[in-house]
Amino acid sequence: MRDPWQLDDEQAGRHVRPYAITGGRTRHSQHHFTLITLVVSRHAHEYDQDHLAPESMAILALCRERAVAVAEIAGQLDLPVSVVKVLCGDLLNAELIIVQSPPELSEQPSVELIERVMDGIRQL
Repeated sequence: MRDPWQLDDEQAGRHVRPYAITGGRTRHSQHHFTLITLVVSRHAHEYDQDHLAPESMAILALCRERAVAVAEIAGQLDLPVSVVKVLCGDLLNAELIIVQSPPELSEQPSVELIERVMDGIRQL
């Protein structure tokens, strides 16, 4: 009789695999990514596939032509966002990607400034 707690690869699939992809990490130790952080590959050429996981290669391929948000990467590659954030942190450490994070609250323009700009545009 088969042990009900033992799953084969197909049954375990999405539950075990993300843990294995990130080496058990649930977040990156050095970098913080939001859902709208933009990611773009630094180089247009192919990368050495010997040291990169297939998921990392897929991220680089997806971000080769244009900047892509972390949430979109997760959706396109059918990976959990937490896994994409960890992998992007690793790619950033390896200097294979460039990221553009949204501005901090203190850096964002005030609502008053935005309204004045919109008023100026309307007057044109």
